[in-house]
Amino acid sequence: MASIECRQLCRDYKRGTDIIRTLLDVDLDISAGSFVALMGPSGSGKTTLLNLIAGIDRPTAGSIRVDGTDIARLSRSALAEWRSRRVGYIFQLYNLVPVLTAYENVELPLLLHPISARERHARVREALDLVGLADRHAHAPRQLSGGQEQRVAIARAIVTRPSVLLADEPTGDLDRTNAAQVMTLLAQLNRERGQTIVMVTHDPATAACAHRTVRLEKGKIVDAAHEAVLS
Repeated sequence: MASIECRQLCRDYKRGTDIIRTLLDVDLDISAGSFVALMGPSGSGKTTLLNLIAGIDRPTAGSIRVDGTDIARLSRSALAEWRSRRVGYIFQLYNLVPVLTAYENVELPLLLHPISARERHARVREALDLVGLADRHAHAPRQLSGGQEQRVAIARAIVTRPSVLLADEPTGDLDRTNAAQVMTLLAQLNRERGQTIVMVTHDPATAACAHRTVRLEKGKIVDAAHEAVLS
């Protein structure tokens, strides 16, 4: 489990001679083991905030502490090492490698870790079994449905046993049935593994699966409802 603390977080981008501010003085606390949904209109800064928490992007100003470590102050190499150990990221469009099997896609993050081939195999099988796709391990992404591809992507995100799981519109490309299955799986990971989950979504039904909803508009938090852990 991991706690997340953002203080006076800002992110600016240059567009020609203009400065575009996507986040402005964001203060946010996420307790360890919680499940938080980020909502807001397009351009509100949701994905920018998610990518900052992931260490994919760096803030222009402010701090991000994950279990007390200010990741904005880490060197590039230290940040990459931290991210490979602590963060799992689920993309809306899966980002699977089309020429690799489900097994090989899930295995990819583990190739950066100093573990034996036997341990790697055990972890991949465990992750695929958890998402209900052990019998599809030899299938390429094109041989899977959209819902199955997303579950492979979730298996890839959790195979390193990260303390933080980040999801960018994980149901955005799925029908209602598959979306419900994915959200049931994320809720299970949060409940049984204690993983801290932060998820971007536009869908109120998807957000309702989280313990808490944080709303952003024009780079600012406009509502951060108190956490209510779901049974």
